[in-house]
Amino acid sequence: MNALRTLVSPRGAVFLLLVILLVAVAVLNPSFAEPGQFMRYLQRVAPIAIVAIGQYFVIIAGEFDLSQGSLITAQVIIAGNLVGQDDARTLPVLLLMVVFGIVVGLVNGVLTTLLKVPSFIVTLGMMLALLGGVMWWTGGAATGNPADSFREIGRGGIRDLPVLEFLPWAVLLLAAWLALGIVITKRPLGKTLIAIGDNARAVDYAGARRAWVTTRAFVLSSLSATLSAVLLVGYAGVHPSVGRGYEFTAITAVVLGGVVLGGGRGWIVGAVAGAFALEALFLLLNIAGVPSTLRDAVQGVIIIAAVAYAGVAFRARRRRGPQPTDVHTAGTENAENRSTASSPTTRGD
Repeated sequence: MNALRTLVSPRGAVFLLLVILLVAVAVLNPSFAEPGQFMRYLQRVAPIAIVAIGQYFVIIAGEFDLSQGSLITAQVIIAGNLVGQDDARTLPVLLLMVVFGIVVGLVNGVLTTLLKVPSFIVTLGMMLALLGGVMWWTGGAATGNPADSFREIGRGGIRDLPVLEFLPWAVLLLAAWLALGIVITKRPLGKTLIAIGDNARAVDYAGARRAWVTTRAFVLSSLSATLSAVLLVGYAGVHPSVGRGYEFTAITAVVLGGVVLGGGRGWIVGAVAGAFALEALFLLLNIAGVPSTLRDAVQGVIIIAAVAYAGVAFRARRRRGPQPTDVHTAGTENAENRSTASSPTTRGD
């Protein structure tokens, strides 16, 4: 009974949905179940899943980052124009992209936390500023052609493997980024972000440096967008349209994964599962002949339905009263959050 309740809960439903969608796709397109084709699916989802990881850290703190897509676009243009055909430029340009991503995240975080400007407005302004800079630089047309060594990061991988046949670098990078994200959620930084989304005033009373912690969430979001841009250069090319709309796709994936808009509740693995489920849904719609132009409508419906479902499930749980397992879990989480927020390590981590 507990396992069934977990599967239909907002946190577990995404995994059940993902399995159903993958089975449906495999039934309609049997070649999808082949190891090589499935690896290609994972490779295709990796960039948006990485972006969703960054969006997760911002949303659990009760904020939004609408600049992710335009930052991806800007980073793709930077890579395409600065690397060129000189392999020696690959590492310096990668370092430049990381620094640029950190700067964007810091600006978003500082304006949101210190100047008290809503993150929705700050990141919307950043999105427009970055898109404007890209259009000024490129004139709205494709430009730049990075060396194959740079493209290989997104399109290449380990080949001629038994069973799997091909293991993309993108999948390995996603696994590493997710592992890092899980570690962060177990550290004071991740726990304090959840505490901020749940009760920011309590975090302030505990003495934690809320502004600095939230700013680091924006930096993680921007670094996620930067890593996604590196992968997209490999197979999406260098064009001002690359990355457009990724911020809304990431938000949809995070919400689909059971993360509560407004912060305080969510699981990073669920956010990644939401990205995979969303891409599986789009793939299923494509097989069924549904026009790709309806993607935005589908994402909007998913956000509304997921938020409504989470709200109904939360109210139903409150009417039932706390279950023994819920009391134990809630008590453990609250104790961890209180000890984390009041711990000196929170100030420096």
